[in-house]
Amino acid sequence: MFLFQIKTYAFIGPSGTGKSYRAQMVAGEKQINYIIDDGLLIKGNEVIAGTSAKKAPTKIETVKNALFTNEEKREEIVKVLRRNHVDKILILGTSDGMVDKIASNLGLPPISERIYIDEVATEEEMETARRIRVTQGKHVIPVPTFEIKKDFSGYLLDPLQIFKSKGKDEAPYISEKSIIRPTFSYLGKFTISDSVFKDIIINVATKVTGIHKIMKIRIDKTSKEVRWSMRVYRSFC
Repeated sequence: MFLFQIKTYAFIGPSGTGKSYRAQMVAGEKQINYIIDDGLLIKGNEVIAGTSAKKAPTKIETVKNALFTNEEKREEIVKVLRRNHVDKILILGTSDGMVDKIASNLGLPPISERIYIDEVATEEEMETARRIRVTQGKHVIPVPTFEIKKDFSGYLLDPLQIFKSKGKDEAPYISEKSIIRPTFSYLGKFTISDSVFKDIIINVATKVTGIHKIMKIRIDKTSKEVRWSMRVYRSFC
């Protein structure tokens, strides 16, 4: 099986808007049996290859794992794709650039069709998903809990069972998904006190030629940056 024969789809939306929650519904409507989501290759309700990026200790590592920058993990996915004679695949990502990068890293053809989250979810639904992500740190993985339990001991929350009617004379959509709290979210938020910043500044400043004594340090913090200023006695010796 050559990867260039695979028809590649993308499901795109900002982080925390409900992509993983709706991934299998979107795949089902396009008759796609395989999904790539956060480092995992999923067939139906089964993880068949990969390691969840949500296991990573930091958000940076999470992004790297989701993009398959690691050669060993990338090759694992490629081998399974070939062995399973995959004809269609749905890639989840937060942007066009991300899904394009994943497809490129895995040696898949360019994306042939793109589905965006606002095409399948209302603004109210997306806002609810965002609020849960921000306030509770919850993430969804589109497979049953038993599929990932060994990898997320201590971080698993309750499984999510979904039943949705698709209209008269149509089979309902029934699925179970896992709700987890990744390591970087599970550990919660952290702050750095002003005294730590001052200690760092003093340590660096005392090594600068020409500074005799530090008289005063001022720290101003916002949600995006830290600014500081200091008053010193200069040495002219």
